[in-house]
Amino acid sequence: MRTIGENTRNETEHERLDRQLMELLQGFRVAVTGVQVLFAFLLTVPFAPGFDQVDDGGRILFYVALFGAALASMFFIAPVIQHRILFRLNQKPLLIRRANRYGIGGALALAVAICASTTLIIKTLVSDGAAAVTATAVVLLCAWIWFIQPLLSRRAATGSFRPGAADRRREVANDG
Repeated sequence: MRTIGENTRNETEHERLDRQLMELLQGFRVAVTGVQVLFAFLLTVPFAPGFDQVDDGGRILFYVALFGAALASMFFIAPVIQHRILFRLNQKPLLIRRANRYGIGGALALAVAICASTTLIIKTLVSDGAAAVTATAVVLLCAWIWFIQPLLSRRAATGSFRPGAADRRREVANDG
């Protein structure tokens, strides 16, 4: 029986790190496209006719959505910039750990931006009650498919919610 993280691809440590970094960066390319579209839309909202009629609650939702999209952009772009700065300094393990954390942070920020912008639109088009139901549904769905479900799968596979915990347990066991 193989353990989680065991090298089953017959690749060197360097090849594994290259593959992991490329997989992370490819995932970020997909996420960044969605964030950029949302961010661009949000940047145009204050200049749209009728924005001056948005109430204070709607304006707060707008600011939360805009800040969430900006934060998500920063998190998803950071690993690429750091990779360029740390290029050829044998820092791939560090970059991969950081990119993983930034990806999770970016997903959280994106969930906030999606929830706030969707809630703002529903609030403006329908009602506060419909907006509250929509916000709840969006938060629960993002939480489930982006965080809870994979964490439950991770726990089933490794016995831990913490990324890298199985690898650290294996390293400690091998050192002893």
